[in-house]
Parts: sequence; structure tokens; C-alpha cells
Amino acid sequence: MRYIIIGAGAVGGSIGGRLAGSGHEVVLVARGAHHAALRDGGLRLTVPDGTFTYRLPTVDGPAGLGELRPDDVLVLAVKTQDTAAALQAWGPVPVAGGGTAAGRLPLFCAQNGVEGQRLALRVFRHVYGVCVWLPSTFIEPGVVSAGGAPLTGILHLGRHPHGTDETLRLVAADLEKSHFEAPVASDVARWQYAKLLSNLGNAIEAVSGRVGEASEELYARVRAEGEAVLDAAGIAYASVEEQKAVRGHKVDLVPLDGAPRGGGSSWQSLSRGTGSIEADHLNGEIALLGRLHGVPTPLNELLQHLANTFAREHRAPGSMPVPELLRLADEAVAFVQES
Repeated sequence: MRYIIIGAGAVGGSIGGRLAGSGHEVVLVARGAHHAALRDGGLRLTVPDGTFTYRLPTVDGPAGLGELRPDDVLVLAVKTQDTAAALQAWGPVPVAGGGTAAGRLPLFCAQNGVEGQRLALRVFRHVYGVCVWLPSTFIEPGVVSAGGAPLTGILHLGRHPHGTDETLRLVAADLEKSHFEAPVASDVARWQYAKLLSNLGNAIEAVSGRVGEASEELYARVRAEGEAVLDAAGIAYASVEEQKAVRGHKVDLVPLDGAPRGGGSSWQSLSRGTGSIEADHLNGEIALLGRLHGVPTPLNELLQHLANTFAREHRAPGSMPVPELLRLADEAVAFVQES
């Protein structure tokens, strides 16, 4: 199988690099300066066992590949807000022997949240969900790092919306030879919703820095809103205890020379000044479900708004003092209670 990594940033680059390092055929897809750096100098991946450079075929879109192969596996690793454009670009691409990518090829959504795979299922016939537990960082164009050890990450895999098949087992086997654990789960959404609850703190970190007792207490309140919403919607999610039992100390972060880890995915979006952030599909997912099921979500709505404002106005990550964020949170809750 050939792996086409659509969005070879922190997560996609780490997956692509590790697959290439274990001998698998990999194509990287990226844009702008990152594409140019990957094309000209290769992918430089720093991990606990060293820094490796992989000179891999690199394109900025499907035109650079032409007709796809029947054994291609598409790994969608763009941020959720960029999913629709990626699906429109790759879905109609012809596959050797007839048909299109959307009709014939497997698409693995290695993304935070749950919306990407729902969007994908509108276009692609064979969609797979991936619960991504892979701490990684985009350092600069052409350079990414992943500080997990002894494994680079844990990637639960499953068909969307449910089920398993032989494709999953083949991909899981390749990943498990490439420094990942890749459990095949018929209920992968249960793991993705659990990860969604963890990701609700991304906006706190992006806006104010998620450090200290006060910000952790705020995250607990934000998560409690999320759990109440999922419970009201009848959506199952793996418990904290179950996640800890599965992960153990398999993906412990270790310091990497020359590759500091600044923050999570939302923090990195602000630090790079991309102008967009995934809050609509993290905190915004909870806000959406809350409105559908009559559960107030003032804290998640506030964080969604603040994260989008920071991204739109190109504010520096962590620049809102925690006391100010707490004041706004209390005001948001009080407004709902008084309404």
C-alpha cells in the first residue's frame, strides 16, 4: 500500500515519517512554504530516538500525482476547518482501472473532533475514523517533532460510523511496525468523543496558557459541560480511567534537543498565525449538541468565541491573563443563569 498524507504537518508529518522509516511508500501533501521545504530538503522528523530526514515524493495537490493507484490509502490530517476543500480536491481524482478516489479508496481521518469524518462520508464511500493520541509539533517549514516514548502515539482505528474490516487490519499492522499502537475498534467514535472532551481545554491553553490550578479548575468546568451534553445526547465515550489503562506510560513526553514543544494544536495555530483555529469543531461541537439537546454550554461557547477572535486578529497565544479569562467565564455562566 502507498500512503498519501494529505496535510503533512505535525500529526501528518509524524505519521508519514514513521511509516517511511519502517519502509512503507509515502507521499506527502502540503502547501506553501512547508511544501517547498519538504520538496527541496525532505521531511526532518525529530523523535526521541533521533532526527531523521526523509526525502519523499511531495505534492501540493492531486494534480502532482495524476491517476491514483488502487492500493493507495489516503490519510486526511488537515485541520477540520480545511476538510471540505481537501475532500473537493481529492474525491474526484481518477483511480487506475476506473472509478474515483471517493468511490474506491479508503480515507482515514486523522483529526481532532468528530466532524471531519462526517464531512468525509458525504463524499467518500470508505471512511475510517482515527482517534489521534500523538503529541507532535510543527517546528518550521519542513521540520516536525513528536516527543512520545517509547511509542510515538496511539491511534485507535475504526470504520465510520462503526465496524471493522480487512483494510483496517492491514493499516493497523503497518502502523504497529512504525512506532505506533493501533488498536482496531468497532466503536472508534467512543474513543474520539473521549478525546474531544480532552481537547476542550485546547482553547484555554491557546488563549491563556493551560498552566496552574486556576486554569485546570476552569477546564474541569468546561469538561463537565461537555460530559453533560454527551450524556444528554446518548453519546458514549471512554472514561478517563479506561483511557489511562490503555495508554499507561506508552506515550510519555520526553525533551527533544532543538525541538521544544510549545503547546497543543490550537496553540500552534495561533503561534503560526494561520488565521484559523479548530475551536468550532471542538468547543463548538459541544455548543451544537447542547443546543440540540437543551443543555446550556456557556463556557464552551465563550472559549469558541475567544479562540476564533484570537485567530482572526492574529493575537499571540497565551496573551489573555488567566484572571481575565476566569472573569469572562463567570460572567458567561451568570448571564445564562439569569436569562
